[in-house]
Amino acid sequence: MKYVTFSLPNDPAPRLGVAGGGRIVDARKATDGKWPGAFPATLLDLIRSGSDAWARMAGLLSKTASRADGYAQDDVRLHAPIPRPAKNIFCLGLNYASHMKETAKARGREIKIPEVPVFFTKAPTSVNGPYDPIPWDRSATEQVDYEAELGVVVGVAGKNIPRAKSAGHVFGYTVINDVSARDVQLRHLQWFKGKSLDGFCPMGPWVVTADEFGDPHAKRICLRVNGVTKQDATTADMIFRVDAILEFLSRGMTIEPGDVISTGTPDGVGLGRTPPEYLNDQDVIETEIEGIGVLRNRIVAT
Repeated sequence: MKYVTFSLPNDPAPRLGVAGGGRIVDARKATDGKWPGAFPATLLDLIRSGSDAWARMAGLLSKTASRADGYAQDDVRLHAPIPRPAKNIFCLGLNYASHMKETAKARGREIKIPEVPVFFTKAPTSVNGPYDPIPWDRSATEQVDYEAELGVVVGVAGKNIPRAKSAGHVFGYTVINDVSARDVQLRHLQWFKGKSLDGFCPMGPWVVTADEFGDPHAKRICLRVNGVTKQDATTADMIFRVDAILEFLSRGMTIEPGDVISTGTPDGVGLGRTPPEYLNDQDVIETEIEGIGVLRNRIVAT
């Protein structure tokens, strides 16, 4: 299933839907009268309802969605699948050797492959829609950069999760652009502030459930700026794969349904180019992952 959060031009209230064939189906309408108890109004509600509810929803939608009244995708607004996560987005830095090397070179640092995952977070207020503008506050930064990343959406809570059982804790996958203010990162000597400016986390266009997505380490990941390819790699190049990420992240710390993990970016970012290539006003960034889809966001200076 491809779950979306969407709204209509005459009704801005977000709705839970399912995408397919260029159309968006309202999950509530498609399952009308067939859902026991309170209907999960949002994707986060559905995720928190547990695996039995996921199976029930998928079963009902697979039977009724083709007959339900849907909307053309171009006639609705797609929001980030989880517009306001309950916690910060967990992120990995330096999780592709190629990106680690280009970053070390750009900063004049020693090239050293991490022995454990490098975690940081992005504020929930940074989350942005898959086709919405990315606001560039020039009073905060002059060096806006891009990072194509695979996002993991946690489905089942856990602590001290063994690597071999980590797959059972994943609900699905999405596309994330980990937009970064490089000058802010450098000034603050850490990543949180430079990663958390408003709108600096486009996400979507939907969440593809784990059963449909398949192997998360066999997907092409790429990013284009104004139609020119800047990043083009495969998720097989991750240093720490999803199972290892969940094992390390949950060690001594509970991860919860609806938590979002951004798994790092390959080489090709603006910082690593000679000379550096940062984003400009009105640039269009397309962030794509095979098996999910494409984010399309325009930089808008404010």
